[in-house]
Amino acid sequence: MIGLVGPNGAGKSTLLNLACGLITPTTGTIEVLGSRPAANPAHLAKVGFVAQDTPVYAELSVADHLKTGAKLNPAWDARLAQRRIEQIGLDPRQKAGRLSGGRRAQLALALAAAKRPELLIFDEPAAALDPLARRGFLENLMEFVTDLAAGAILSSHAIDDVERVCDYLIVLAESRVQLAGDVRDLMANHRRLTGSREALSKLPSGLDIIRADQTGHEGTVIVRTDGRRLDEGPWTAENLELDELVLAYMTRTSAVGSVPAATAQEAHR
Repeated sequence: MIGLVGPNGAGKSTLLNLACGLITPTTGTIEVLGSRPAANPAHLAKVGFVAQDTPVYAELSVADHLKTGAKLNPAWDARLAQRRIEQIGLDPRQKAGRLSGGRRAQLALALAAAKRPELLIFDEPAAALDPLARRGFLENLMEFVTDLAAGAILSSHAIDDVERVCDYLIVLAESRVQLAGDVRDLMANHRRLTGSREALSKLPSGLDIIRADQTGHEGTVIVRTDGRRLDEGPWTAENLELDELVLAYMTRTSAVGSVPAATAQEAHR
C-alpha cells in the first residue's frame, strides 16, 4: 500500500489520472504494470480506479452496476461483488443516486475490486465521508488488497488514513517527489533536535536539515539522519510523528523552491 500525499495543486490527481490512462503525458513517458496505461482492454482490466467523487451512475440500481461491471470486465468476480454488497447491506434494487456518500464509496470500491485487478488506485476516495464511514471504507480497502494480493496507491490529505493503511510513502509537492520510502525507514531516519542556537550550530556535518525553527536563543530542527541516532550532543533528540515529517517536507518545498529531497533511486522507485 503506497500513500501519496501533498498539498492541493501538487499534482497527485494528475499523476493518478496519467496512471489510469484518463489523460496522456504532454512530455515524457509513464508505464504501469509494464506497459503504457490503458494500452488495450487487457491492460485496462489490470487496474481498478476509484476517483475522488467515487463516481457511480445515479439512475442505475446497485444490481445494474454489478451487471454492467460483469459485461465490461473479462475477469469479473461476480461472487466477490455480491458478497461485498451483502456484507455492507446494500439493497440491490436501490438507485445509486439515493445512497449516502459512504455507501456510494463502498459500491465504487466493490466494483473496482470485483475486476480482480493487479493494481488498485484511489484518489481521495474517503475525502467527503464522516469518520465512521471513512473507517469502514479503509477497513474494506485493506481487506480487498489482501484478498486480491494486489498493489494499491492511496492519495489522501488525511495523514492518519495513510498511517493506518500504508507501508510506503510518497510526498509530492509542486509536481516533484520530495520524499519516498518505506514508512518505517523514513520514521527511523528522521529526528527532531531541540536546543540552544549555539548547540544546534554544532550539528555533525553532512546532515540534511529539512526544517529549522528559531525562537530567541532556542531552536528546533528536523533532520534526516540516515541511521544516526544523534542522542549524544548538547541537544534533545526525539522521534517524529508522521504528520510532522510530511509537513516538514511540504514547508521545505515552499521555502527553498521545490528542491527534491528524495534521492534519485527513491524518486525512480
